Amino acid sequence: MPLSAAELAALRRDYSMGALRRADLDPDPIEQFRHWLHAAVTSGIIEPNAMTLATASADGIPVSRTVLLKACDHRGFMFFTNYESAKASHLAANPHAALTFCWPALQRQVNVTGTVDKVPIEESEAYFHTRPLGSQLGAWASRQSHRIEDRAALEKAFEEAHARFDGSQIPLPPHWGGYCLNPETIEFWQGQRSRLHDRLRYVRTEGGGWTIERLSP
Repeated sequence: MPLSAAELAALRRDYSMGALRRADLDPDPIEQFRHWLHAAVTSGIIEPNAMTLATASADGIPVSRTVLLKACDHRGFMFFTNYESAKASHLAANPHAALTFCWPALQRQVNVTGTVDKVPIEESEAYFHTRPLGSQLGAWASRQSHRIEDRAALEKAFEEAHARFDGSQIPLPPHWGGYCLNPETIEFWQGQRSRLHDRLRYVRTEGGGWTIERLSP
């Protein structure tokens, strides 16, 4: 049976796995993120690189969805998608976006805000050719975010793509590639007892460096 309102409201747990102190942080938030991502990977979390991407349309309507982080370096956080998708339409009109990584098993979150740019086509092409064959064909078959008649129509488009490229290298679709979110803030959240969570946020300075501030939970 579905949960009652009282049962839903009663779902809670206290957090006690660790603390986060400023002295624990790397001066570089990207390096700090890499440390936490490594911990998430080694802990056995399923798809530790999954992140919620929030964008807003030109008229300010927000939308969120889960995508996969595929690279992270000094430029920021990279993911790949269809350039004709809803998220791409949003980013073309409003390049501001936010990311959330949530690792409940570690009682941790990372929240990122910034602006998004397309990555160079050479990087998109290099990553595209590392994808499994089915994923490459799927990028040609799917008109992401567009209405389709039914599942059979999608499967037919996939089979047509398979026949079209059978035996040859599948080229990068012109409508597919990467984005990089260039961070302005990166917040590290560690659950604590009594909801007194640790929240430490890096904020980019005008000179390109970072300041660190503690936020109240």
